[in-house]
Amino acid sequence: MRANPMPHHPISGIALDSRQVKPGYLFAAIKGQKLNGADFIPAAIKNGAKALLVESETPLPPNLDKSIEVLYDPNPRLRLAKICAEFYRPVPNTIIAVTGTNGKTSVASFTRQIWAMMGRNSTSIGTLGIESQTYADLESNKLENPLTTPDQVSLHQNLQTLKKQGHNHIILEASSHGLAMNRLDGVRLMAAAFTNLGHDHLDYHETTENYFNSKFRLFEEILLPGMAMIVHAHTPYMARFQDLAKKRQMRLFTYSLDRGDVHVINLKKWQGGFVCDIKINQKSYPVSIPLSGNFQLENMLCAVCLLRACGEKAEHFIPLLSRIKAVRGRLEWICRLKNNANIFVDYAHTPDALERLLKDLRTHTQNKLHVIVGAGGDRDKGKRKKLGQICAKYADEITITDDNPRNEDPAEIRLAVMVGSPNAQNIASRKAAIHSAIDALQSGDVLVVAGKGHEQGQEQGGKILPFDDKSVITHYVAQQEKRETP
Repeated sequence: MRANPMPHHPISGIALDSRQVKPGYLFAAIKGQKLNGADFIPAAIKNGAKALLVESETPLPPNLDKSIEVLYDPNPRLRLAKICAEFYRPVPNTIIAVTGTNGKTSVASFTRQIWAMMGRNSTSIGTLGIESQTYADLESNKLENPLTTPDQVSLHQNLQTLKKQGHNHIILEASSHGLAMNRLDGVRLMAAAFTNLGHDHLDYHETTENYFNSKFRLFEEILLPGMAMIVHAHTPYMARFQDLAKKRQMRLFTYSLDRGDVHVINLKKWQGGFVCDIKINQKSYPVSIPLSGNFQLENMLCAVCLLRACGEKAEHFIPLLSRIKAVRGRLEWICRLKNNANIFVDYAHTPDALERLLKDLRTHTQNKLHVIVGAGGDRDKGKRKKLGQICAKYADEITITDDNPRNEDPAEIRLAVMVGSPNAQNIASRKAAIHSAIDALQSGDVLVVAGKGHEQGQEQGGKILPFDDKSVITHYVAQQEKRETP
């Protein structure tokens, strides 16, 4: 690590996009998956760049003005993160992060909500965008964010802006891509959590070990010694975390439904969620939690651990859990039909998440469990058959439909999922699939539309077409019930 990663001469700003460069800026000419930043150095200089950050041995334009400082680095992404951390100051005092295949968004939302109810101005940054809350306004204010983990410049700019706005409590969703690309390096974290590791993103990471190692960077390289790690008590990687905690003198908190530093006892389900006692070490706290699904309860326990790691007292925030709101598109109950059938929407798009989802919903199902599922194009093809197999194992009625086909043939994607669930219905139109499944619901049935959750569009052929599972469901149900009314 460099003691001072900054250029020798002062800069007025930092940009990854040459079009955003202004006079006095540093331009980070980094190679991406599609474009090479080095190709845009002339445009950045024309716009006033006074410093360049490039990978070692990158060829530069001939006759480059000698007044332009060039920073060569074998890992320019990491150097950029360190420069941003130095340049964009001050930042919020309390910043924490959560990583894992599933659960990041829920953990982030629950933590942000509890902080806000405690009177802390809080923000979560992740899949759902940048969401801020205050005690005076418990409804979150949202800014769009195209990436789960923003790039180095955007992230540090946002942190500085939030500090200026009085938001001192921040939770970040740390994606494996973001961690592998050094987007969180330089952020001073007070604590970090690991929820789980499932089958996902192997199109990028290639192996499960690479995938885990990307996430483990959060704890091994970004989280400073002496800070707190929160880990699911049943993770098969526990020994790695325990060794790291000992090596770097970190505090290790564990959680799960049945064991760990934080777990539950006397668990009972009711129509609106759970009633239980949360046990923290040797002390129990009775609480009702208005969430569906065991995995959402576990995400809540992860949030509890993060809050404790930040120094919050359980007796101050545990009573607030009864006021928590479900996260958009995460086992979100949409409506109940007149025949007492219930409809949910969930973001589950990995085998592990889908399995947990269907197992949980089975306990809420009096009659048949219906599921609508698809798979994304241009992504890990190895999970498609597995998604179908899980549906065949846990659901009674299955419809395979389009998710986000992107640049692949949608029909081929559906057939790949159906290899694992050959008796499923194959309906290309997602809207038609939803309508058909709703029409088939009988008394006591449960339908879950899985895969897209909060998403407001469907990506196909380079275009994003407006589409929202929740809106399609509510509109169709309203139409049908209106027709039935005499």
